[in-house]
Amino acid sequence: MGAPIRSRLLDFAEPDPPRREHPEPAPEPRRSALQDLVEAAPPPREPSDDRPGPKPGVPAYHTPVCVPAHPRSVAGTGTDGRAARVPFIVLELFEHPAHGRVAFAFTSPRKLAEALGEAQPWVAASLGPLTEGVSEQGVTVLLDPRLGPVEPTWRPEDLAAYAREVRR
Repeated sequence: MGAPIRSRLLDFAEPDPPRREHPEPAPEPRRSALQDLVEAAPPPREPSDDRPGPKPGVPAYHTPVCVPAHPRSVAGTGTDGRAARVPFIVLELFEHPAHGRVAFAFTSPRKLAEALGEAQPWVAASLGPLTEGVSEQGVTVLLDPRLGPVEPTWRPEDLAAYAREVRR
């Protein structure tokens, strides 16, 4: 028998670094790019500004909301001239007995799911631009509407079928 078999793994191991008296500071945690946008936003206007603010009980223009919506796509032409699917988002509109066509907006995903079901697709939007955009089409936005018992328009099997259709 010859010499004992020695693992070659030790040939690739790096020696431990020398110990330092003061450990290096931990690296800064990664920041979300959204934080940069928040910090770059203009400061809130001063109370001396003569523009009217929101009425009592009305959310501020920039209030984030969850809006029932879903993706769609149409056949189009890509930049290379070949056939391609062009994606876009469709806001879901509803009929309301007193307001006609309405867009629902919810202040939390939980409220949206309670009203329209767990499978309801949605997008995040800002209340002010949403209201301005749909009002041009004669649509009213209802914030956190209280709906009676309604049959959800989206069920988990509908989402699965939609996903299969999109992948084709």
